Order: sequence, then C-alpha cells, then structure tokens
Amino acid sequence: MKVKKVLVSQPKPSSEKSPYYEIAEKYGVEIEFRPFIKVEGLTAKEFRQSKISIPDFTAVIFTARTAIDHFFRLCEEMRYTVPDTMKYFCTTESIALYLQKYIVYRKRKIFHGDTGKLEGLLPALNKHNREKFLYAVSDVHKEDLNVLDRTGINYTKAVMYRTVSNDFGPDEKFDYDMLIFFSPAGIQSLLKNFPDFNQENIKIGTFGATTAQAVRDAGLRLDVAAPSPEAPSMTTALDLFLRDETRNN
Repeated sequence: MKVKKVLVSQPKPSSEKSPYYEIAEKYGVEIEFRPFIKVEGLTAKEFRQSKISIPDFTAVIFTARTAIDHFFRLCEEMRYTVPDTMKYFCTTESIALYLQKYIVYRKRKIFHGDTGKLEGLLPALNKHNREKFLYAVSDVHKEDLNVLDRTGINYTKAVMYRTVSNDFGPDEKFDYDMLIFFSPAGIQSLLKNFPDFNQENIKIGTFGATTAQAVRDAGLRLDVAAPSPEAPSMTTALDLFLRDETRNN
C-alpha cells in the first residue's frame, strides 16, 4: 500500500522552508504534525515534596531551554527572587543566550560549553567547584551523571518538569499510512492511546537508536530508521523511502 498520509510526531515547523513541506509536494503526500508527548511542569507543591530548597544553591546547570523556563516558573510560583549573584552553566551558547528572557544577561555570571554535552562544561565547573550546583532536569533526562560525579562538585539533581502522553481525543482521526517517532516516549504514548494498535500496512519510521529499539521491544515492525550513513536526518530518510516506494510502484 502506497503511503499517502504521514504523521510526524513533532510540533509543526515554524518555517515554511522545512524539508517536510518539500517532501510533501515532491511525492504528493499529506504530512501532518502532531506530538505524541508533551512537557508538563511540576507544580510548586510537587517540587516541594523533593525537599530541595532553591535558595540553598549558588549556581544552576542547564542542558535545555525548557529547563530554564521551568526553573524560573517555579521560582516565581514559590515567590523566590533569584539573586543577582546566581551563576549559570549551560551546555551550549544558544541555551545561555536564552537566559535573556529572564535576566539581564550582561550583568550575570554565565558560562557555556561548546559541545552541547556536560563534558563541555567540565572546565568551567572545575574552575568554580566551590559553588553549590542545582541541576535542573526532566524526569527522563538522558545525560550521564557520572560526568558530574567525576568532577567532585557539589550538585543536586532537581526534576522540574516531566514528559507525558499527549492523548488523542475520541473524535480525532487516526488514518495515517506512516508514523514517525523521535523518542521511546512517543512509542509508549502510541500504545497508551491505542492499546489495540494493529500495525498491518502502517509504516513506522524512527530517529535514534533508542527509539528504534522501543519499536522492536513493542513487537512492531520498523520500516525506516535514521540516522544512517545514507540518511543523517529523518527528512532524508523519509525522502529516500518515498523515492524507493515510488519507483517500485
């Protein structure tokens, strides 16, 4: 069965120049964007149950913009004014620059890595190892905490937001020929929303090894996997799949 309608489990691209739109026009397929998961912040009451007191810390580690949003949201909900002396350590410059949404950037002590990983922050963390660090994370964070443990810094992991299933409504159509996922949580959400899901001719594509494994663990068939040498991105993998399908038909 030829693929005519594809569901990409991500938010709709903000730019009309997204490769997905080019693929849709190139092969005459309909592509819809609908996240299977969403981020939900912990309430101040829930966060207090962790017994973590934000005023006890002198520095914060951020690995995502979402973590920044929920850190300052919780501070506001708990009526805590973050002092000007707070230091911020971010895994990338773009995450560091995002802090401008909440603070006067040039007047703060902000440090960032260049690799996008915690390892890239090690020089800065070691230089400021007398600080008491709060590490703001989600409930499904992937970072290797051994990196922080090796530094010997004083840090506390604080879960401030979580990933939950973005449930489908009873009247919401599910008539797709292909589903594309980007995290194991997306597969879990699929099975939660449709416990009797029968794949049959529906194609499944994934990005990332852990997502591909989640498909196999669920007893489903994996039809497209990225990244690969031929397809470093999900859009490239989709393009190649639809090209081959067109040729074979």
